[in-house]
Amino acid sequence: MSAIASPDIASPGDSFGLKQRRNSTILNPWSYVKSELWTQAPIFKGTTKFEPLPDSKNILVTGGAGFMYVDRDFCYWKSQWTIHRACWFVRHLTLTYPNNYNVVSFDKLDYCATLNNTRVLDDCPNFKFEQGDITSPSDVKKCLRKHNIDTIFHFAAQSHVDLSFGNSYQFTNTNVYGTHVLLERAREHGINRFIHISTDEVYGDVPIGAADLAETSILAPTNPYSASKAAAEMMVNAYRSSFKLPLITIRANNVYGPHQFPEKIIPKFIMLLERRKKLLVHGDGTPTRRYLYAADIVDALDTIFHKGQLGQIYNIASKDEISNVDICHRLLDIYDLPHQTKEELEQWVEHTEDRPFNDHRYATDGSKLAALGWEPKTDFNDGLRTTVDWYRHFGEIWWGDISRVLTPFPVVAGTEIWTKEEHDALLSDGELGPEENGTVWTKKALNNLQASGGTV
Repeated sequence: MSAIASPDIASPGDSFGLKQRRNSTILNPWSYVKSELWTQAPIFKGTTKFEPLPDSKNILVTGGAGFMYVDRDFCYWKSQWTIHRACWFVRHLTLTYPNNYNVVSFDKLDYCATLNNTRVLDDCPNFKFEQGDITSPSDVKKCLRKHNIDTIFHFAAQSHVDLSFGNSYQFTNTNVYGTHVLLERAREHGINRFIHISTDEVYGDVPIGAADLAETSILAPTNPYSASKAAAEMMVNAYRSSFKLPLITIRANNVYGPHQFPEKIIPKFIMLLERRKKLLVHGDGTPTRRYLYAADIVDALDTIFHKGQLGQIYNIASKDEISNVDICHRLLDIYDLPHQTKEELEQWVEHTEDRPFNDHRYATDGSKLAALGWEPKTDFNDGLRTTVDWYRHFGEIWWGDISRVLTPFPVVAGTEIWTKEEHDALLSDGELGPEENGTVWTKKALNNLQASGGTV
């Protein structure tokens, strides 16, 4: 029996109008896990609950069908939030404040989104889903008016750093222009709160031994993704100054937990181990990141929403600083796989080429948010075990075929995914090669693929 079923709602089709090209996978965000499997999935949300705000009723959350950050998603919070963080946050708001907030999830439904993430809310009267694109002024205007939005949580973004090195234009379009569209439509519509979700990567690399960076630190992004997020913050600052838009900016550490699309390191490594394949580590694996469990960041967002001050910036910071190699060791421990000696480790870890540039570490100071009463509650090892358990049960069926996602440098366009080698063999600016079944190859790429034993 298939683990995936089509929903009862109208679907734009598996390929979203795309003609599938040679050697690619098209993911369908509209596909539902069949009920006998889906009903076994635990319902994750945060733990906080505050006195509802009297001037917030209808909340729009962009990026609501993904984990925390997703490609050009858009959520309307009538009472919830739906992204990786968003889907966690949508669930939290919808289920924690059922009589106070209406939540609308507005999502473009690109490759890393799935309606399974908010399916538990389908019967909630204070939850709505709207498909739309934050780079479309008409889509945004229609949604704001239709649902009488007074509060916006803007999570929607292109967020995978690896992809930004090969498709940087799309990051600028979504993260900068999309934010501009949302700000301008919010200004025209009139809103009471606009919470912009940024990232700790806008600060750039923090040397070992240097002090943790506070919200007033200079922004020094080093890759196309973080540069696009910093540029979006400049637009946010402009609308705060020029139009007095009631804005709050949030910069968070890396987030992990159930429901995260397996392009990010933790779920990707879990799914590779589930398939008994080697973990693919960029470079030497020594760069570190600080990690926040999804439930903790949901509580942080809820705290900032209800207790934060308009016009302020808040870091959501963790002290769990973990290297990529350390993640490998911790997961191998959970799977009870030997890794103490160099020979044992090489059975399960493969080092691949590094990014063109890779910040070694980020380190932010969370004392400003701590003064509002928030602190992370989940120990990294506990959160990791919960995450592993979820992916063991649902990782293979939640999004569809993720095989190409698990390769070292997958390439994405909309809902279509290739391996790096497959995409290199598609038509480019080089000399044209033979055309077969509607696919045009460059001679150089075709020769390279044939020489490597690929199928053509």
